[in-house]
Amino acid sequence: MKRIIQFFKDSYAELRKVTWPSKDEAMASTKVVIVMVLLSAFFLGIVDIILFQGIDFLFRVIPV
Repeated sequence: MKRIIQFFKDSYAELRKVTWPSKDEAMASTKVVIVMVLLSAFFLGIVDIILFQGIDFLFRVIPV
C-alpha cells in the first residue's frame, strides 16, 4: 500500500514541474490541428476520387 501512495505522491510532484501551455498557445495549437485535419481530409478525398475513377475506367474497358 505504501508503494501506491508513494507513486501518487511522485506523480503529483512531477505534474507540478510541468510547464502547461497558456490558453492562447492551446488555442493556436488546436487551430493548427483542425486546419491540418481538414487539409488531409481534402487531399485524401481527392486521391479517393481519382483512384475510384481509375478503377471504374479499368472495369469498363476490360470486361470481367
